[in-house]
Amino acid sequence: MRGERAALGPFTRELAELYWQWENEPAVIVGMGRQTPESLEARLAGYDAQARSMGTIPRFTIYDLTRPGGPVPVGTSALRIDHYVRTAEFIILLGADGRGRGLAVEATRLTLDYAFTISALRSVWLKVLAPNTGAVAAYEKAGFAHAGRLRRAGYWHGAEADELIMDVVADAHLATG
Repeated sequence: MRGERAALGPFTRELAELYWQWENEPAVIVGMGRQTPESLEARLAGYDAQARSMGTIPRFTIYDLTRPGGPVPVGTSALRIDHYVRTAEFIILLGADGRGRGLAVEATRLTLDYAFTISALRSVWLKVLAPNTGAVAAYEKAGFAHAGRLRRAGYWHGAEADELIMDVVADAHLATG
């Protein structure tokens, strides 16, 4: 799937070391609510498990189309699908080179296009730590609305933080399409 500035491509083993580098950036560790980095060996084993679960968790590499010389991988997105109720959890990760340039909004919209037009889901939801205001703003621009709050459910730079729940339903997304 392709937009003006970003595109979604396959999630591949050839890029697993790059995924690992992004996932271990301090800003990503904090944003994902993790406390520790992951070893490359564990990430490669994790990739193999993820590749086997593509039927329930489609994953994509996010490409920046604005760079000279062609598309450059800058992040990943995924949909953790619950086939029984036709919903999915949305997950996105951008490496430092992909942040702050509007790519997250377009990559999120492209992933939602996939969710609603290809996977025929009813809704997509996400959780984000409340202090992650850049991510919250990007999700709002992509069409997500606030759906709830889990109080003191995570940590942001060592301090307790609320976790926001946001969602978008198919009708709302497709109407803006």
